[in-house]
Amino acid sequence: GNVKTSQQAPGGKEVIPLKLEILNKSEELLPIDVSEFSKTELPKRLDFRFLDLHRKRVQAVFKIQNVISNSFREYFYNKGFLEFQPPCIISSASEGGTELFSVQYFEKKAYLAQSPQLYKQMLACSMEKVFTITPVWRAEKHNTTRHINEIRQMDIEVAFKNQMEIMKELEYVVQFIVKQVLEKCKEELETLKVKNLKVPKGVYLDYETAIKQAGGKVGEDFTPEEEKKLCALYPGDIVFTHSWPTSIKPFYIMPKEGKADAKYSEGFDALYMGVEISSGGQRIHIPELLTEKIKQKGLNPQNFKDYIDSFRYGAPPHAGWSIGLERLTQMICGFDNIKEVTMFPRDRDRLTP
Repeated sequence: GNVKTSQQAPGGKEVIPLKLEILNKSEELLPIDVSEFSKTELPKRLDFRFLDLHRKRVQAVFKIQNVISNSFREYFYNKGFLEFQPPCIISSASEGGTELFSVQYFEKKAYLAQSPQLYKQMLACSMEKVFTITPVWRAEKHNTTRHINEIRQMDIEVAFKNQMEIMKELEYVVQFIVKQVLEKCKEELETLKVKNLKVPKGVYLDYETAIKQAGGKVGEDFTPEEEKKLCALYPGDIVFTHSWPTSIKPFYIMPKEGKADAKYSEGFDALYMGVEISSGGQRIHIPELLTEKIKQKGLNPQNFKDYIDSFRYGAPPHAGWSIGLERLTQMICGFDNIKEVTMFPRDRDRLTP
């Protein structure tokens, strides 16, 4: 074709074709509207996600998500972390929950991993600094805009770190990610009409202070409404709620002063733009204490024998956390529904495409 200057063209030039050649034809009318102003409802768009991905707005989401995951990797590669790939088929619950997808593993019963938790702890005790981006599955029968049953987790685990040090690592990597998105995704942010994204700072509150500020009840978890209320007090920042009650946190979170009967723990949550994006803390590295906490949660230590035994050879103190890739993408891109930022979401009703 011939190139012609044009004030109307986005780049200032347009190509006048000399001829058109059809490479392939649609067999029928498109089942969804793929224009930028599509009014097709989300469920139907997801039914035809391969067509929905033609839209510039949808492409913008996943270009931003790509920058998020690459920035996460870049940050930790530059700090000397080792990336690892955990198994996705496991023999028992990673976190003691019952919301697991079971699979028949030859003659044995196995499960899809709900977390790389136990494996990253084992690795941190020998490799010192590790991270992974891995799929995990939760068989929870929820149907909300905040949850799906298959997600990508961005996890780290580090030896010789405590609760505060590991929270700072989370603050710094999210700051780096947001800076990279602001720098590399200007066009995509404009397409999505994201206007108020800023590099966040960390706000640190102990659990009791935070739950009171949110209007919640001491001794209980935050409701979604309370999370939003607390974040509204610190707009655009990451709110760290630390030193949670041991009764709420998983069995592997270190109790204060390493005491089995301690009321509070070395565990934290991180809230960003109204929702929880991460949880973590210092882990238990003492086998006897770990066994006792497993029993306190009503679980059978025998089901965690390999995990417990890995700490019997002088394991160092260590800490870590995980960030949900889709949820962080959802917050940065400003979507109400997590399925908008999941390329092929899996929930209790959706197994295709």
